[in-house]
Amino acid sequence: MSPEPPKSRRRPKAGTSKAPAKGSGLPPDLDLARREFLSAMRVEAGLASRTLEAYGRDLTRALSWLANRGLKRLAALQQEQVLDYLKFRRDNGLAEATLARELVSLRMLLRYAQSEGWIGQSPIALLPAPKRKALLPNVLSPKEVERLLAAPDTQHWRDQRDRALLEIIYATGARVSEAVSLTTDSLQPELTSLRLHGKGDKTRIVPLGGPAREALTTWLEGGRKQQLKGLQSHHVFLGRSQKPLTRGTAWRIVRAAALKAGIQNHLSPHTLRHSFATHMIESGGDLRAVQEMLGHASIRTTEVYTHLDSEHVRSIHRLFHPRG
Repeated sequence: MSPEPPKSRRRPKAGTSKAPAKGSGLPPDLDLARREFLSAMRVEAGLASRTLEAYGRDLTRALSWLANRGLKRLAALQQEQVLDYLKFRRDNGLAEATLARELVSLRMLLRYAQSEGWIGQSPIALLPAPKRKALLPNVLSPKEVERLLAAPDTQHWRDQRDRALLEIIYATGARVSEAVSLTTDSLQPELTSLRLHGKGDKTRIVPLGGPAREALTTWLEGGRKQQLKGLQSHHVFLGRSQKPLTRGTAWRIVRAAALKAGIQNHLSPHTLRHSFATHMIESGGDLRAVQEMLGHASIRTTEVYTHLDSEHVRSIHRLFHPRG
């Protein structure tokens, strides 16, 4: 039986639950450990719901596979079993990046179980992560961005909204979820900056440049009022029937603008976010300032754009150096 967690935490003993949660299909000990871990990540670590859902899927898949091969208690897990699981997933065509993420999910679960006193040393604490290919994000050139932003015709209320949305994402590096969830309370005086509500319920203030400010003003004072027809809404971007704009609609707006602008690359709202960061760094922007504006928790996440910058520098060298 797994050791009882510290009484101060007042949590049930892993391995003593009489039945797993409905629909989990896991042995009681494994199911309780999974549920307690996810609860702790939500309450104590403040992880976003989508991150928690991803952890939950990874753990349910891995623990179910292990349980089908005889694992009943988390304390009995061996490194060889985890290696067998990773091999099984790799043999079924899983990408190395996804393998690495699933290993992280298991490692975090075991680290939590160890801190609770349910297991001894984690059997995979020193297991190296699968090697991941350094995939650089897709970005647009500044000229392509200009064409994309100019694509919507601002005569119609819908085009005013689309232009404002595209300008906001590129001007601030906002995630699409952050952009579509903007409220009027998020707008700073004179629209000089925006307050973005990001992952982990973290809020950050991002400056807003002239073109984006102009496009947003046109939408707020023109098309948005026309669309509301005298009704009230605290959402900045609206769809049909005065409802808040959805992520799916935002994706369609970007792709429609790209098609109109004659840009053949596969685009998404995240492409504009990547382009914002890349263009900032290529223009000499400070890496930590870009990290802050993107809302990255770690500077290492932002460092991928320095690789893009080095490619830019090399291309300039080839073009202009006599021996390039």
